Amino acid sequence: MVEFGLDTFGDRSVDLDGNPVPYAQVIRDVIEEGVLAEEVGVDSFGVGEHHRDDFAISAPEIVLAAIAARTSRIQLRTAVTVLSSDDPVRVYERFATLDAISHGRAEITLGRGSFTESFPLFGFDLADYDVLFSEKLDLMAALLAGGGPVTWSGTVRPPLVDQQVYPKTESGTLRASIGVGGSPESVVRAAKYGLPLALAIIGGEPARFAPFVDLYHRALAEFGHDPKPVGVHSPGFVAATDEEAAEIVWPHAQQMHNRIGAERGWPKYTRGRFESDINHGALHLGSPETVAQKVARTVRALGVQRFDLKYTNGPIPHVHMRKAIELYGTAVIPRVKELLAEEPAPAEAG
Repeated sequence: MVEFGLDTFGDRSVDLDGNPVPYAQVIRDVIEEGVLAEEVGVDSFGVGEHHRDDFAISAPEIVLAAIAARTSRIQLRTAVTVLSSDDPVRVYERFATLDAISHGRAEITLGRGSFTESFPLFGFDLADYDVLFSEKLDLMAALLAGGGPVTWSGTVRPPLVDQQVYPKTESGTLRASIGVGGSPESVVRAAKYGLPLALAIIGGEPARFAPFVDLYHRALAEFGHDPKPVGVHSPGFVAATDEEAAEIVWPHAQQMHNRIGAERGWPKYTRGRFESDINHGALHLGSPETVAQKVARTVRALGVQRFDLKYTNGPIPHVHMRKAIELYGTAVIPRVKELLAEEPAPAEAG
């Protein structure tokens, strides 16, 4: 069985006249989008964490708590929690609280994050990028192992000795996965801890990531863990037609890519590259039928158990994102299920 989710980074949107929407309104809009996602049948809703001016959400668990109070079924997760610049104990406490509010629907996606603004903001040295994530993930895994006391020591924070952490969850733990961008080392790390894998495919043909899924399943077995689910996070957008989807997203995606690209030394994002990303890359964009066909191909090629569509691609107006959510839930998801029923997914590796 495949689960279907939506992800947002809370991009600071514009209105239909192109005027920037206040951050507070963007946050309120994301809450409405999460509520709508449940209404139209989406399985999960993920909210990212960023600390820069083109994104409105820096505290995703608070936004998720607001959605939890107005929903009853949808799973609520981060996309991702930047563990390296946070404290694992506080992360666990906050998400245990969200888990209580949501009656067990909270999930943490643990990752390094693709932006680095949080490191200097919270007093961390980027030179410690690797050790911060490695040690904090080790502590987080200990916290997730059960409801008992935790003993841990490392170099990035004071040790814990038989330390209880509260509040306790009703299930005794929290749902968590590790978000990776496609490096073998990160895939093996997820397998080492026996945590589900959330594979971010934001560029390139999704099928070429199949070796990472295979590596994960083989590594799980080598570490002695039972099989765990694999999810895919990939960008996209849904509108009534392919042409409408492209025309809505293109100017906003171009703006987002060129801003980030200027910071990272990327070439300018062209319309040709945009079209290539739609036709041959990771962008699941178009009409409901087009998006459903591509999602089904991705799920079949990788043998994954969850597909999450990141429906925000720059400062797209809220009204367009609401329509994309409606179409994803009411048209894309049912059609993908039909397609997958017609052709079984490949057998799980491992």
